[in-house]
Amino acid sequence: MKHKKYWILIAVLSLLAILIHLFSSSSVWVEHYYSTGIYPYISFFLRFLLGWLPFSVGDILYGLISLWLLIKIVKTVQSIFKKRLFSRGPVIVFQRLGVVLLLIYILFNTLWGINYSRKGIASQLGLSIEKYSIDELKTLNSVLLQKVNAINSSLMQNPAGLPGDKELFSRSLAAFEAANKQYAFLNYHPASLKTSLWGWLGNYLGFLGYYNPFTGEGQVNTTAPKFLLPYTSCHEIAHQLGYAKENEANFVGYLAAVSSKDEFYHYSVYLNLFLYANSNLFHTDSIAANAFAKKLLPAVKQDLKEWRQFSISHKNPVEPVIRWLYGKFLESNQQPSGVLSYDEVTGFMIAYYKAYGKL
Repeated sequence: MKHKKYWILIAVLSLLAILIHLFSSSSVWVEHYYSTGIYPYISFFLRFLLGWLPFSVGDILYGLISLWLLIKIVKTVQSIFKKRLFSRGPVIVFQRLGVVLLLIYILFNTLWGINYSRKGIASQLGLSIEKYSIDELKTLNSVLLQKVNAINSSLMQNPAGLPGDKELFSRSLAAFEAANKQYAFLNYHPASLKTSLWGWLGNYLGFLGYYNPFTGEGQVNTTAPKFLLPYTSCHEIAHQLGYAKENEANFVGYLAAVSSKDEFYHYSVYLNLFLYANSNLFHTDSIAANAFAKKLLPAVKQDLKEWRQFSISHKNPVEPVIRWLYGKFLESNQQPSGVLSYDEVTGFMIAYYKAYGKL
């Protein structure tokens, strides 16, 4: 009888999963009915429910799940050695596993994941993302280089204290408020941006921030070099607003950061974008890429040196594995370039520059 109930539950959940998959096959449906339809209400509710808490509920949830999985793994290994793994029958074990996996798939996609299939920011802005030429890539490198150096010079002449965590998140909210005046679809209220409880672990696993689709919270690893954090914060807010793909979240983060009146935000976003564009150019013309990089001001190079030293000090054999797994996750969600999807913001920047003549 118990087996039958599980089979019925699996059949129902499988049907829901199939319907989600079929719905996601149409970017038009996703954009109209989900991303700009029901999802803003889901996002608002989650941020309203948990955003006011000063700590990350999602991080606690991840911690508890990790502990539970560790206990389960230990018990499974013990059962294997004692030959009791299938004491209740192999069918019920696989049924329970199937139910858990199907529930995760349904919840993940219903609460956020369907956004991977939306038409996205390019459609909203009327941008045509096409294959760009090496000359266009060099032009982008040149423009971003000038931006980075000019803003860095201004910051050096008018030094200001680096913002603390709360101030950082407050300025990120202000950046989106400013962007919302020009782009109505970038409405971000209430806020739910928080310091990652696992930032120390993130340093070794290689993440600066992440979005929790089950709680609607955006987490930022505030232990990383400070000049990276404004753009990271804006990137995570973009995820909260339904821009699931990494290149789109990077571009939306750009739209918000440059709308801010804070030069520290301008520096953070333009430097990150220069690094993406320069990396793309390096794969095609390493000599030109190195020539642009050498023109960065000494203070900018010092920031990059700090980042390199930070990364080296946390280097470990686990990070490449995590990076590979994350890349496979991205590939399975409409991003065939895997972790290189972040770099693809370069295509958005070139299209935007061609359309508006400015960055």
